[in-house]
Amino acid sequence: MKVHKLVVAVSSRALFDLTESHRVFEEQGKEAYCRYQIDHEDELLSPGFGFDLVRKFLAINDLSKIGPLVEVILLSQNSADTGLRVFNSIAHFQLNITRAAFTSGVSPYGYIPPFGAHLFLSTNADDVAKALHSGFAAATILSGSSLQKSSEQLRIAFDGDSVLFSDASERIYQEQGLKAFTENERNEAKKPLPGGPFKDFLSALQHIQSHFEQDLSPIRTALVTARAAPAHERVVRTLRAWGIRIDEALFLGGMPKGEFLDAFGADIFFDDQRGHCESAAKHVAAAHVPHGIINQLLPESK
Repeated sequence: MKVHKLVVAVSSRALFDLTESHRVFEEQGKEAYCRYQIDHEDELLSPGFGFDLVRKFLAINDLSKIGPLVEVILLSQNSADTGLRVFNSIAHFQLNITRAAFTSGVSPYGYIPPFGAHLFLSTNADDVAKALHSGFAAATILSGSSLQKSSEQLRIAFDGDSVLFSDASERIYQEQGLKAFTENERNEAKKPLPGGPFKDFLSALQHIQSHFEQDLSPIRTALVTARAAPAHERVVRTLRAWGIRIDEALFLGGMPKGEFLDAFGADIFFDDQRGHCESAAKHVAAAHVPHGIINQLLPESK
Protein backbone atom coordinates (compact mmCIF):
# COMPACT_ATOMS: atom_id res chain seq x y z
CA MET A 1 0.00 0.00 0.00
CA LYS A 2 1.35 3.39 -1.00
CA VAL A 3 1.60 5.79 1.92
CA HIS A 4 0.67 9.39 1.20
CA LYS A 5 2.86 11.47 3.47
CA LEU A 6 2.03 14.83 4.95
CA VAL A 7 4.91 17.17 4.07
CA VAL A 8 5.60 20.15 6.32
CA ALA A 9 8.12 22.78 5.22
CA VAL A 10 9.63 24.87 8.00
CA SER A 11 12.13 27.72 8.00
CA SER A 12 15.23 27.57 10.18
CA ARG A 13 14.05 30.59 12.22
CA ALA A 14 10.70 28.91 12.89
CA LEU A 15 12.45 25.73 14.04
CA PHE A 16 15.23 27.31 16.13
CA ASP A 17 15.79 30.52 18.04
CA LEU A 18 18.03 32.53 15.73
CA THR A 19 17.30 35.88 17.40
CA GLU A 20 20.94 36.75 18.08
CA SER A 21 22.26 35.81 14.64
CA HIS A 22 19.35 37.60 12.96
CA ARG A 23 20.21 40.71 14.97
CA VAL A 24 23.73 40.50 13.54
CA PHE A 25 22.25 40.28 10.04
CA GLU A 26 19.97 43.28 10.61
CA GLU A 27 22.66 45.46 12.16
CA GLN A 28 25.83 44.39 10.32
CA GLY A 29 24.72 42.76 7.07
CA LYS A 30 24.98 39.45 5.30
CA GLU A 31 28.77 38.97 5.44
CA ALA A 32 28.89 39.56 9.20
CA TYR A 33 25.98 37.16 9.62
CA CYS A 34 27.77 34.44 7.65
CA ARG A 35 30.94 34.90 9.73
CA TYR A 36 28.90 34.79 12.92
CA GLN A 37 27.21 31.51 11.96
CA ILE A 38 30.49 29.87 10.97
CA ASP A 39 32.23 31.11 14.13
CA HIS A 40 29.40 29.64 16.23
CA GLU A 41 28.99 26.51 14.13
CA ASP A 42 29.53 24.15 17.04
CA GLU A 43 27.17 26.00 19.39
CA LEU A 44 23.74 24.43 19.56
CA LEU A 45 20.69 26.52 18.77
CA SER A 46 17.81 26.68 21.22
CA PRO A 47 14.35 25.50 20.13
CA GLY A 48 12.16 28.07 18.42
CA PHE A 49 8.39 28.53 18.55
CA GLY A 50 7.83 25.81 15.93
CA PHE A 51 10.19 23.25 17.44
CA ASP A 52 7.76 21.29 19.59
CA LEU A 53 5.23 21.21 16.75
CA VAL A 54 7.85 19.69 14.44
CA ARG A 55 8.95 17.22 17.10
CA LYS A 56 5.39 15.99 17.55
CA PHE A 57 4.84 15.74 13.80
CA LEU A 58 7.92 13.55 13.44
CA ALA A 59 6.94 11.43 16.45
CA ILE A 60 3.84 10.27 14.55
CA ASN A 61 6.14 8.15 12.37
CA ASP A 62 7.21 6.15 15.42
CA LEU A 63 3.58 5.15 15.97
CA SER A 64 2.82 4.25 12.36
CA LYS A 65 2.61 0.59 11.35
CA ILE A 66 2.60 1.33 7.60
CA GLY A 67 5.70 3.48 7.20
CA PRO A 68 6.37 7.21 7.63
CA LEU A 69 3.25 9.37 7.53
CA VAL A 70 4.98 12.75 7.94
CA GLU A 71 8.07 14.37 6.46
CA VAL A 72 9.54 17.70 7.55
CA ILE A 73 11.55 19.73 5.02
CA LEU A 74 13.85 22.59 5.97
CA LEU A 75 13.57 25.69 3.75
CA SER A 76 16.20 28.22 4.71
CA GLN A 77 17.60 31.51 3.43
CA ASN A 78 20.94 30.47 4.91
CA SER A 79 23.66 29.27 2.57
CA ALA A 80 24.62 25.60 2.75
CA ASP A 81 27.84 26.72 4.46
CA THR A 82 26.18 28.73 7.24
CA GLY A 83 23.38 26.16 7.45
CA LEU A 84 25.74 23.64 9.05
CA ARG A 85 24.91 25.09 12.46
CA VAL A 86 21.23 24.42 11.83
CA PHE A 87 21.86 20.81 10.79
CA ASN A 88 24.19 20.29 13.77
CA SER A 89 21.31 21.33 16.02
CA ILE A 90 18.87 19.10 14.14
CA ALA A 91 21.22 16.17 14.71
CA HIS A 92 21.62 17.01 18.41
CA PHE A 93 17.89 17.01 19.00
CA GLN A 94 17.53 13.82 16.93
CA LEU A 95 15.00 15.32 14.54
CA ASN A 96 14.63 13.14 11.46
CA ILE A 97 14.97 15.96 8.91
CA THR A 98 17.10 14.99 5.93
CA ARG A 99 15.88 17.19 3.05
CA ALA A 100 16.56 20.90 2.82
CA ALA A 101 16.89 23.86 0.50
CA PHE A 102 19.41 26.59 1.36
CA THR A 103 18.94 29.65 -0.83
CA SER A 104 21.60 32.16 0.34
CA GLY A 105 19.27 35.07 1.03
CA VAL A 106 16.70 34.40 -1.68
CA SER A 107 13.14 33.48 -0.75
CA PRO A 108 12.87 29.67 -0.65
CA TYR A 109 9.10 29.53 -1.20
CA GLY A 110 9.57 28.42 -4.83
CA TYR A 111 10.72 25.02 -3.58
CA ILE A 112 7.41 24.30 -1.86
CA PRO A 113 5.79 22.75 -4.99
CA PRO A 114 8.61 20.35 -5.95
CA PHE A 115 8.88 19.14 -2.35
CA GLY A 116 5.11 18.61 -2.35
CA ALA A 117 4.62 20.51 0.90
CA HIS A 118 1.14 20.77 2.41
CA LEU A 119 2.16 23.46 4.91
CA PHE A 120 4.86 26.13 5.09
CA LEU A 121 5.79 27.70 8.44
CA SER A 122 8.15 30.65 8.58
CA THR A 123 8.92 33.80 10.53
CA ASN A 124 9.29 35.70 7.25
CA ALA A 125 5.93 37.30 6.40
CA ASP A 126 6.92 38.02 2.78
CA ASP A 127 7.78 34.37 2.12
CA VAL A 128 4.49 33.29 3.71
CA ALA A 129 2.47 35.76 1.63
CA LYS A 130 4.11 34.49 -1.56
CA ALA A 131 3.36 30.88 -0.65
CA LEU A 132 -0.28 31.69 0.13
CA HIS A 133 -0.62 33.60 -3.13
CA SER A 134 0.64 30.50 -4.93
CA GLY A 135 -2.10 28.40 -3.34
CA PHE A 136 -0.30 26.75 -0.43
CA ALA A 137 -1.22 26.68 3.25
CA ALA A 138 1.31 28.97 4.91
CA ALA A 139 1.55 30.96 8.12
CA THR A 140 3.91 33.27 9.95
CA ILE A 141 4.79 32.06 13.42
CA LEU A 142 4.60 35.25 15.46
CA SER A 143 5.33 34.02 18.97
CA GLY A 144 4.06 31.60 21.53
CA SER A 145 3.98 30.48 25.12
CA SER A 146 7.25 29.09 26.47
CA LEU A 147 5.31 26.45 28.41
CA GLN A 148 5.62 23.01 26.84
CA LYS A 149 2.34 21.12 26.54
CA SER A 150 2.11 18.10 28.79
CA SER A 151 0.36 15.93 26.19
CA GLU A 152 2.38 14.16 23.51
CA GLN A 153 -0.67 14.25 21.26
CA LEU A 154 -0.33 16.86 18.50
CA ARG A 155 -3.14 19.37 18.90
CA ILE A 156 -3.83 21.87 16.11
CA ALA A 157 -6.47 24.61 16.23
CA PHE A 158 -7.83 26.62 13.31
CA ASP A 159 -9.88 29.75 12.88
CA GLY A 160 -12.69 29.31 10.37
CA ASP A 161 -13.27 32.17 7.93
CA SER A 162 -10.23 32.99 5.77
CA VAL A 163 -8.35 29.96 7.14
CA LEU A 164 -10.34 26.72 6.74
CA PHE A 165 -13.02 28.52 4.74
CA SER A 166 -12.82 31.32 2.19
CA ASP A 167 -13.32 34.93 3.25
CA ALA A 168 -16.64 35.24 1.37
CA SER A 169 -18.72 35.46 4.56
CA GLU A 170 -16.14 37.59 6.34
CA ARG A 171 -16.38 40.10 3.49
CA ILE A 172 -20.10 40.50 4.15
CA TYR A 173 -19.40 41.07 7.83
CA GLN A 174 -16.68 43.65 7.16
CA GLU A 175 -18.58 45.48 4.44
CA GLN A 176 -22.18 45.25 5.68
CA GLY A 177 -22.02 44.45 9.39
CA LEU A 178 -23.07 41.68 11.77
CA LYS A 179 -26.78 41.78 10.94
CA ALA A 180 -26.16 41.22 7.23
CA PHE A 181 -23.60 38.50 8.00
CA THR A 182 -25.99 36.63 10.30
CA GLU A 183 -28.84 36.87 7.81
CA ASN A 184 -26.62 35.62 4.99
CA GLU A 185 -25.38 32.65 7.02
CA ARG A 186 -28.94 31.75 8.02
CA ASN A 187 -30.13 31.93 4.40
CA GLU A 188 -27.10 30.01 3.10
CA ALA A 189 -26.97 27.48 5.95
CA LYS A 190 -27.29 24.48 3.65
CA LYS A 191 -24.85 25.80 1.05
CA PRO A 192 -21.24 24.70 1.81
CA LEU A 193 -18.69 27.44 2.27
CA PRO A 194 -15.87 27.60 -0.31
CA GLY A 195 -12.59 26.18 0.93
CA GLY A 196 -9.87 28.39 2.37
CA PRO A 197 -6.08 28.01 2.23
CA PHE A 198 -5.94 25.41 5.05
CA LYS A 199 -8.71 23.09 3.81
CA ASP A 200 -6.29 20.67 2.13
CA PHE A 201 -3.97 20.69 5.15
CA LEU A 202 -6.87 19.74 7.44
CA SER A 203 -7.78 16.99 4.99
CA ALA A 204 -4.19 15.70 5.10
CA LEU A 205 -4.33 15.64 8.91
CA GLN A 206 -7.51 13.59 8.76
CA HIS A 207 -5.81 11.17 6.36
CA ILE A 208 -3.20 10.52 9.06
CA GLN A 209 -5.92 10.16 11.69
CA SER A 210 -7.64 7.53 9.54
CA HIS A 211 -4.72 5.16 10.15
CA PHE A 212 -5.39 5.10 13.90
CA GLU A 213 -8.27 4.22 16.18
CA GLN A 214 -10.02 7.48 17.07
CA ASP A 215 -9.20 7.26 20.78
CA LEU A 216 -5.55 6.47 19.96
CA SER A 217 -5.00 9.13 17.30
CA PRO A 218 -1.72 11.08 17.65
CA ILE A 219 -3.51 14.17 16.27
CA ARG A 220 -6.48 16.12 17.58
CA THR A 221 -7.97 19.11 15.73
CA ALA A 222 -10.21 21.98 16.76
CA LEU A 223 -12.12 24.77 15.08
CA VAL A 224 -12.00 27.88 17.27
CA THR A 225 -14.17 30.57 15.71
CA ALA A 226 -15.81 33.86 16.64
CA ARG A 227 -18.99 32.59 14.98
CA ALA A 228 -21.99 31.75 17.14
CA ALA A 229 -25.48 30.39 16.55
CA PRO A 230 -27.15 30.64 14.07
CA ALA A 231 -23.96 31.07 11.97
CA HIS A 232 -22.65 27.75 13.31
CA GLU A 233 -24.96 25.60 11.15
CA ARG A 234 -23.28 26.45 7.86
CA VAL A 235 -19.89 25.51 9.29
CA VAL A 236 -21.12 22.11 10.49
CA ARG A 237 -22.78 21.38 7.15
CA THR A 238 -19.70 22.53 5.23
CA LEU A 239 -17.37 20.12 7.03
CA ARG A 240 -19.95 17.37 6.54
CA ALA A 241 -20.13 18.12 2.80
CA TRP A 242 -16.32 18.04 2.57
CA GLY A 243 -16.23 14.69 4.33
CA ILE A 244 -13.79 16.13 6.86
CA ARG A 245 -14.07 15.45 10.58
CA ILE A 246 -12.88 17.99 13.10
CA ASP A 247 -12.55 16.74 16.66
CA GLU A 248 -13.71 19.82 18.54
CA ALA A 249 -15.62 22.93 17.47
CA LEU A 250 -15.79 26.03 19.66
CA PHE A 251 -18.26 28.75 18.65
CA LEU A 252 -17.25 31.66 20.86
CA GLY A 253 -19.42 34.53 19.65
CA GLY A 254 -16.56 37.01 19.80
CA MET A 255 -15.04 35.94 23.15
CA PRO A 256 -11.21 36.03 23.39
CA LYS A 257 -9.78 32.74 22.15
CA GLY A 258 -6.63 32.42 24.27
CA GLU A 259 -8.01 30.63 27.34
CA PHE A 260 -10.04 28.25 25.18
CA LEU A 261 -6.93 27.37 23.17
CA ASP A 262 -5.09 26.77 26.43
CA ALA A 263 -7.89 24.49 27.63
CA PHE A 264 -7.72 22.57 24.34
CA GLY A 265 -3.94 22.30 24.76
CA ALA A 266 -3.16 23.62 21.27
CA ASP A 267 0.39 23.23 20.01
CA ILE A 268 -0.38 25.85 17.37
CA PHE A 269 -3.29 28.07 16.38
CA PHE A 270 -3.84 29.44 12.87
CA ASP A 271 -5.81 32.69 12.47
CA ASP A 272 -6.06 35.37 9.79
CA GLN A 273 -6.22 38.25 12.30
CA ARG A 274 -2.96 39.35 13.89
CA GLY A 275 -4.81 40.67 16.95
CA HIS A 276 -6.25 37.22 17.64
CA CYS A 277 -2.82 35.65 17.15
CA GLU A 278 -1.15 38.09 19.55
CA SER A 279 -3.80 37.42 22.18
CA ALA A 280 -3.55 33.65 21.68
CA ALA A 281 0.26 33.74 21.87
CA LYS A 282 0.03 34.37 25.62
CA HIS A 283 -1.20 30.80 25.89
CA VAL A 284 -0.07 28.85 22.80
CA ALA A 285 2.11 29.14 19.71
CA ALA A 286 0.23 31.33 17.25
CA ALA A 287 0.62 31.61 13.50
CA HIS A 288 -0.78 34.38 11.31
CA VAL A 289 -2.39 33.46 7.97
CA PRO A 290 -2.24 36.70 5.92
CA HIS A 291 -5.25 35.82 3.78
CA GLY A 292 -8.60 37.40 3.08
CA ILE A 293 -10.23 40.79 3.41
CA ILE A 294 -8.88 41.57 6.90
CA ASN A 295 -5.34 41.47 5.55
CA GLN A 296 -6.31 43.59 2.55
CA LEU A 297 -7.78 46.25 4.83
CA LEU A 298 -4.86 46.28 7.27
CA PRO A 299 -1.18 46.30 6.26
CA GLU A 300 0.86 43.28 7.39
CA SER A 301 3.00 45.54 9.53
CA LYS A 302 0.07 46.44 11.81
